[in-house]
Amino acid sequence: MKNYPGINNLRKYGTSPFNLAVIHGGPGAPGEIAPVARELSAFGGVLEPLQTAITIEGQVRELSEVLEKYGNLPVTLIGFSWGAMLSFMFTALHPHMVKKLILIGSGPYEEKYAANITKTRTSRLGKEDLKNFVRLTETLNDPSAKNRNEALCNFGKLMLKADTYDPLPHEEEELECNYESFKGVWEEASELRSKGKLLELGKEIRCPVVAIHGDYDPHPFEGVKEPLSRILKDFRFILLEKCGHQPWIEKEAKVKFYNSLKNEI
Repeated sequence: MKNYPGINNLRKYGTSPFNLAVIHGGPGAPGEIAPVARELSAFGGVLEPLQTAITIEGQVRELSEVLEKYGNLPVTLIGFSWGAMLSFMFTALHPHMVKKLILIGSGPYEEKYAANITKTRTSRLGKEDLKNFVRLTETLNDPSAKNRNEALCNFGKLMLKADTYDPLPHEEEELECNYESFKGVWEEASELRSKGKLLELGKEIRCPVVAIHGDYDPHPFEGVKEPLSRILKDFRFILLEKCGHQPWIEKEAKVKFYNSLKNEI
């Protein structure tokens, strides 16, 4: 199995059998969903695969290899943000490997819902943070920049300010950000979404799907609820009030989030 720079590309919580797998966002921001994996390990073994590939096909293959080797198939797959979209695609391509799919803070599944995400985020930033946003965006878009992994991590921290309603004190969980993974995968995903192919994959999903989403998340909940309600046979949507992109760090929503999640597993 490949190694992520400096780390193994799988972390395990609890003991076998591993019935649950949590999938991080980004792309290229491994480790952020570790608190959820730790919390759920009280109910059984949890796998936290760390995606390293720079293509969607590569990330799907990595996930398949991990689940085949370590998972008690079929597993309950819990994806966050980009990880929710990856898990959606994975479940469509490997339906026999997934018993249930849970999407947390997913990105939207149709392009029209994605148009205002950046505008919403920047409208929530103060003057200094806006300057940092412009500077980091320029760095990420500069092919000659040598510190784009670091810039991606800093960009993620800045966006968390805009994405959060009322955060509890928490430690940073990310390991090493990977700009090449972010760029390669997200360009593919954006194209799939804009052409309607992302949503179309949902027709291949056979298992129950549950989406959990914060009402303050700049990724509009309508972009998850409306398209998936049309395309999936067994779909439920849970909206958390006073909750941003990462429900597990939200003062007002953390308990409701974990109660909802534990009821689904």
